[in-house]
Amino acid sequence: MYETLTKSAFFVGLTSSELAELFQKTPHSVRSFTKGQTIMQRDEEVNYLWIIIEGIVKGEMVDFSGKILKVEEIHAPHPLAHAVIFSHANRLPVDVVALTDCKILYIPKADVLRMLQSNAVILNNFLMAVSNRAHFLTTRLWLLSFKTIKEKVAHYLLSLSKNEGRTTLILSKSHQELAELFGVTRPSLTRVFGEMQDEGIIFVKRREVTILNRNKMLEMIK
Repeated sequence: MYETLTKSAFFVGLTSSELAELFQKTPHSVRSFTKGQTIMQRDEEVNYLWIIIEGIVKGEMVDFSGKILKVEEIHAPHPLAHAVIFSHANRLPVDVVALTDCKILYIPKADVLRMLQSNAVILNNFLMAVSNRAHFLTTRLWLLSFKTIKEKVAHYLLSLSKNEGRTTLILSKSHQELAELFGVTRPSLTRVFGEMQDEGIIFVKRREVTILNRNKMLEMIK
């Protein structure tokens, strides 16, 4: 576990032996979860810092119609809920579900505070992790601000391409994963990809997407 934690954003810069010594003095526990199991529920009070030490989880929101909005996919050894553990609204904003069998490290809130007060490396890591989280959520909010699915797709593809000379992209996510990311249904997303191809904006071959008309895509998101 300690070797894994040396790669965590929260403990980077510490050796496995330093972490072993630290955790001898720090109350903690480890729980195992199976694929598909709900690990934490939205509005659950955050009294622990959670760190994934094995596996992959996702944060998602489910509305009253049953539509799932996938907020983020998180791999070991990243932390969970670190941005809200010390907030006034000390509640989890999403459901956390295991995408694979996984193990989660639990560190009580009071002991997290003691670590931050006693170790400058951990304090710096924590502040950086919270700042990175704020940046991620700002970017995510920007994506969700686009009203139509076409706007979301255009923004997503343009963000992936970045360099204007790069026109062919290999999508790392399936249509189902993209649908969850955009907060739409898979059939609706598939239909939009088809429409954009028919309009000569993109060419799609499985997960390979070629941007044919960048200017048209830019017009969509203005």
